[in-house]
Amino acid sequence: MSQDLFQVTAMETATVVELALPHTLDSDEFDQLNESLLGVVAGNAGGRWVLDLSRLSYAGSAALGLMVNLRQRVLDAGGELVLCGLSPRLIQVFRTCCMERLFTIRSNRADALRAIRA
Repeated sequence: MSQDLFQVTAMETATVVELALPHTLDSDEFDQLNESLLGVVAGNAGGRWVLDLSRLSYAGSAALGLMVNLRQRVLDAGGELVLCGLSPRLIQVFRTCCMERLFTIRSNRADALRAIRA
């Protein structure tokens, strides 16, 4: 189930994780997603990561917490994380929660991959 909620693509300069979360996710499903995603990152936490949110129409507090946890895992291991593809609504949520200060955010995947190389 949780593998349906994200797709991992190894690119030349970074690993791209594309999230596709439904509006509702029960706590068991979310725990599975959290465990699966953290497991993927743990394999190469010190690497370069792009979290593509272009297929994400909504992000509740649990999803925002997951992003912060991913960020922390990657940074603690000396890696790099860039977010991209945030909808205007999601950008507003990030601003409201002051999360835009925590993340490097680019408009699309190509810009995120360029930012990671720099």
